Amino acid sequence: AESLIPALDSLIEHGSSIGVKEFIMGMAHRGRLNVLANIFNKTYKEIFSEFEGNKYEDDTIAGDVKYHLGFTSVQKCDNGKKVKLSLCPNPSHLEAVDPVVEGITRAKIDNVYFGNESSTVPILIHGDAALAGQGVVYEVIQMANLKGFKTGGTVHIVINNQVGFTTNYIDARSSTYCTDVGKVTLSPVFHVNGDDVEAVVHTLEIAIEYRQKFNKDVFIDLLCYRKYGHNEGDEPRFTQPLLYKIISKHPNAKEIYVKKLLNENLMDSNLPIEIKEEFKSMLETRFDESKKVSRAVITPFMEEEWKGFQQLKDCFENVKTSLSETKLKSLAKFLYEFKEKDKLFKKTIKLLNDRKKMLENDSLDWSMGELLAYAGILSDGYNIRISGQDVERGTFSHRHAILTYEDSTETISPLNNISKEANFEIYNSHLSEYGVLGFEYGYSISMPKSLVIWEAQFGDFGNGAQIIFDQFVSSAEDKWRLNSGLVVLLPHGYEGQGAEHSSARIERYLQLCGQYNMEVVNCTTPANFFHLLRRQMIRSYRKPLIVFTPKSLLRHPSCKSKIKDFTSGSFQTIIDDNIPATNIDNLVLCSGKIFYDLKKKREDIQSTNYAIVRLEQLYPLDFSKIKKIINKYNPKKIIWVQEEPENMGPWTYILSNLVKYNIQLISRPVSAATASGSSQDFLQKQENLLNKVFENE
Repeated sequence: AESLIPALDSLIEHGSSIGVKEFIMGMAHRGRLNVLANIFNKTYKEIFSEFEGNKYEDDTIAGDVKYHLGFTSVQKCDNGKKVKLSLCPNPSHLEAVDPVVEGITRAKIDNVYFGNESSTVPILIHGDAALAGQGVVYEVIQMANLKGFKTGGTVHIVINNQVGFTTNYIDARSSTYCTDVGKVTLSPVFHVNGDDVEAVVHTLEIAIEYRQKFNKDVFIDLLCYRKYGHNEGDEPRFTQPLLYKIISKHPNAKEIYVKKLLNENLMDSNLPIEIKEEFKSMLETRFDESKKVSRAVITPFMEEEWKGFQQLKDCFENVKTSLSETKLKSLAKFLYEFKEKDKLFKKTIKLLNDRKKMLENDSLDWSMGELLAYAGILSDGYNIRISGQDVERGTFSHRHAILTYEDSTETISPLNNISKEANFEIYNSHLSEYGVLGFEYGYSISMPKSLVIWEAQFGDFGNGAQIIFDQFVSSAEDKWRLNSGLVVLLPHGYEGQGAEHSSARIERYLQLCGQYNMEVVNCTTPANFFHLLRRQMIRSYRKPLIVFTPKSLLRHPSCKSKIKDFTSGSFQTIIDDNIPATNIDNLVLCSGKIFYDLKKKREDIQSTNYAIVRLEQLYPLDFSKIKKIINKYNPKKIIWVQEEPENMGPWTYILSNLVKYNIQLISRPVSAATASGSSQDFLQKQENLLNKVFENE
């Protein structure tokens, strides 16, 4: 597949001459160092030094293997034009980087090139087995023509070396060609022989011309082979003896091309030898230089986009997120007053009138808290992008950020009337978690000044995107020095709706936390959610934010906030009880929806010796505040209460972090499923749980 290198060079050169200013590339590890050295001009000294396995300059990071690292460079083409190249860092999970590349590209199109799709081109380099076998490929290809996700066409290059580890190609797919997934978008597919260098170059030039003219995906099936099997230490003849008997006798692409040039009298016979010796000498020099490098560094990836942002900061700094009452009310007007309001569906008009009444009655629900946060962020000049299934209306019909006329398909976006400098974009995605979360993550890492949100339909469905959470969201800063301000909203809460509509698996996200890599929050009031979202943009640094959002609390009569809660204060990591600290025997710690059940139960039995404290931010935990609260109440017993079974939820995390306080657990018993499918069983278990908390009363 070495013929890809000159072909990539020609694609970039030719692309720059027909309007491309930036290429965003994603590929797996095979051939990555070759691409970095020969296309991105990463120095051989840097690459060789990475083979030494030296410790990193920053001892606080984990780093990553050399063939996972990203790189950004600006190259001057033969035509004199400069082109920016970015190769995304990626994990070993083949094709996981695909949606990330598309997200970065879309962010550039939206925010740097003012909607010009021809200025930025995504290039995805696939393996034949991975292209056919990994489902995320299909998820990404289905984005190609969607208004919220299209990037003006992707150049897909398939290194079809007919080997997926030791799997023969006939065992790797059912389709005739590995590129048959391209039929989904009616994309042209070029099948080209990797031995014919000039044909490969010519094909990639045609591909970039097609992409620029039609702004559609195009596939190149580069038919080639891998000389040593899976890697240079592999013995492919164990499983493919006949194939590798042929390969061992087959001249490589360079030998074939040299012979062609010599036969056509286009080159002196000594020139290839001279070039090889000169190149080998240069490599030896760079190898010797690399020995002098004592500390490894993480090579730069999109540093320019992150200028002005701090890497580390006090995670409990007090950030002013409140708005004046005058500004809050003026922003709220955009949410219920606008032209042609009477053309909306009657129930929608009532919804808008209800928004106005909330302000008049000084009682704002979750949807108003959320929408006012967006309004304030837009008025500060920050763009907002939200995607996911049902997000325009909200899965639980609470958001209604996009309103539709009753007698047409025309829509209104009230939040887009707030600022001429900032845009509000919200898109109902196709039914994908893995692909869409990866896309939004890519968008967030290239646009730190935009609020980027992905919302799961139910929090439980976030596990369809677990690879993105594990390999990118939680670990990219530690591996690649790559920051993100992505916000993930995961509806969570036990309402008797069964195993797939209750738990967003809080325990899994908490297990991913370490070294202040992200934040995990479970808010219980509209105002605290308001402050949380505003904090995400106002701070001088960015961290991924996982929020467990409510379902039943969206309309719970007690889950309301007053105007003063928005016009004063800031995000509260912990919300203390508002009862006198004297005579408190039992301190109940909890998080999320269960608070309202506990509070009602306490009122019903008229208990006076139980204090209920909410941990709104689970990671990082505000230890100093917890200590102050415990000292204030000086209780005989400290209880952690959760709706989730004992082997789920925050319990094991709470226990390990607050073990010195001898905390007792009250929860559902250990379970294999997250929740019962019986509403009656749910109600009984919930009542048992509450009774157990207050059994001493």
